Amino acid sequence: MKRTHLPLNGLRVLDAAARHLSFTRAADELAVTPAAVGQQIRALEDLLGVVLFRRTSKGLELTDEALAGLDALREGFLRFEEGVQAIQAGQSSHVYTIACPRDFFAAWLSPRLAAFRSQNPQLRFFLVGSDGNVDFTEANLDLAVRWAEGPGDLEGIALGAPEMVTVVAPDSPDDAPWIGWPGDPAPDGGVGEVQFSVGDAGTAISAAAAGLGRARVPLLLAQGAIDSGKVVALGGAESGRRSYWLVAPLPQWRQKKVKALIDALSHA
Repeated sequence: MKRTHLPLNGLRVLDAAARHLSFTRAADELAVTPAAVGQQIRALEDLLGVVLFRRTSKGLELTDEALAGLDALREGFLRFEEGVQAIQAGQSSHVYTIACPRDFFAAWLSPRLAAFRSQNPQLRFFLVGSDGNVDFTEANLDLAVRWAEGPGDLEGIALGAPEMVTVVAPDSPDDAPWIGWPGDPAPDGGVGEVQFSVGDAGTAISAAAAGLGRARVPLLLAQGAIDSGKVVALGGAESGRRSYWLVAPLPQWRQKKVKALIDALSHA
């Protein structure tokens, strides 16, 4: 019999019925009906081609064939339990692998990871630079940060409101030339002249702080530079479609260690 075709449900029922020598008590343990236990045993007997139980005046008895395989069967279930525990142990792992845009890590994520790690000094982080979609399986990721309109087909939470703000160096004129970046390559729909183009929003903020012009960037990313006085905001925040989303597939999202980090970042 191929390993992939092992009748695991039937073998689990056999183990319970053999321990209790009662279909009724086995059914109670397995939260099924006695009739369902009987059906599983009959199906297993048909598959294996042997009789597993005899009914006697004293009740159920195991046949010699059933007795011959019970020890190995029970050892196998113990190994299954050890395997499941080993898999679940990954949930308490102290290593996080996170994919995020480099500018977002520098401006927002890094100080918050540092604060989280100060409370959990055993933690280790592996950062994967990513400005777009990344394969969670190939990269063995726990979480990813994406600048997007939503989580897509993943689980996710928004790390901030979808707001944009125009920033410029202090004392720069309001009509300073525009700095373009992939998220806003042609400010004002191309009406404003773009004299400087950069690769991401973080570099656009740095360019603005250096006096190279003004840039419209995510408020979440610019807030630190605004607070420190490196740049000033021209006008208020504007509503946008995109924000930074913390995302992961459902299995990762449910992990205890991932939930802890999600909670820390969502309240940062």
